[in-house]
Amino acid sequence: MTDTVLTRVANRTGVITLDRPKALNSLSLDMVRALSAILLQWKEDAGVEAVVITSSSEKALCAGGDIRFFHEMGRVTPMGGSALLEDFFTEEYALNHLIHFYPKPYIAVMDGVVMGGGMGIAQGGPDCGLRIVTERTKMAMPEVNIGLFPDVGGSHFLSHAPGQLGQYLGLSGLTIGAADALYVGLADVFVPGAELGALMALVEVTPGAQLPQAIRDFAAPFAAQAGTSELQAQRGVVDAHFGAASVGAIMASLARDENPFAQKALKAMRQRSPLMMCVTHELLQRGAALGVADCLRMERNLVRRNFEHGEVLEGVRALVIDKDNQPRWNPPTLEGVTQEMVDRFFEPVWPDHAHPLRHLA
Repeated sequence: MTDTVLTRVANRTGVITLDRPKALNSLSLDMVRALSAILLQWKEDAGVEAVVITSSSEKALCAGGDIRFFHEMGRVTPMGGSALLEDFFTEEYALNHLIHFYPKPYIAVMDGVVMGGGMGIAQGGPDCGLRIVTERTKMAMPEVNIGLFPDVGGSHFLSHAPGQLGQYLGLSGLTIGAADALYVGLADVFVPGAELGALMALVEVTPGAQLPQAIRDFAAPFAAQAGTSELQAQRGVVDAHFGAASVGAIMASLARDENPFAQKALKAMRQRSPLMMCVTHELLQRGAALGVADCLRMERNLVRRNFEHGEVLEGVRALVIDKDNQPRWNPPTLEGVTQEMVDRFFEPVWPDHAHPLRHLA
């Protein structure tokens, strides 16, 4: 497809290999288009019965969207109205929708870093998706760290996590490993990294239609090696604090708890964009009552509002452009965030009939 998205068919299984290792497979617009094109082609191809997405590098399946591209394109106009930027998010979210409702088994090998946009291409639908984690898996929705919000369907899959775990992951942006991913419901099976070669050999000899069950059987002996889940152990702490009515109330609750787990979450949240934490809190509350398509349409609206505001541009500047790690958030404190500011992000950008994702079902 492209020099960064490699494809082949093995025993009626379409294999996609992301091959942009120096950028940890961060998604470019060309990669989004290549992934969409091949998945649409294989969707109608009777010779392809399943899809596997993997990486050429054990360091990452996909670290997210290409945030340097976001910064470059977002500065083209004062309001962040670059046509390429608009295309990226419209086409990326349409790809997320395609994957979620893919009619054939969609199997993601989530080895290494899987964050942000990487989660969007790994979280297949509940009926036929299979998500594999290893001891190297580093999973997160860290968007609040760059002044964004959990998108690529995050408003759906985080809001449907057990209890308040979705709010914890979305507001803290902290990274979890295999055991936590399995507990939260963001992964299905564990396979040791050393066994991935054998796993791919299994793909070669197993007809595509039989592959999901074959992988489950292959992974079963390794289940205990995933380790114990810290989030399971701390579930009561998470639910007690992150069930509070506002971000301010959550942080105040955490501040009263000397538990190191609670203090780690509070320390992380103090570094995040105050405005985008409040937007994220509202987003996940709304997302819990919406289907996937409506969640993606809501996120598409919010991402336009975010670039208009400029929070993500400042976050990316501080993190990867100037690398001073001193973002000048607007407003700089949680006390400065008003409900009107948050509500502004949810005001429609387009009338329903003109929304760029209006055709998603």
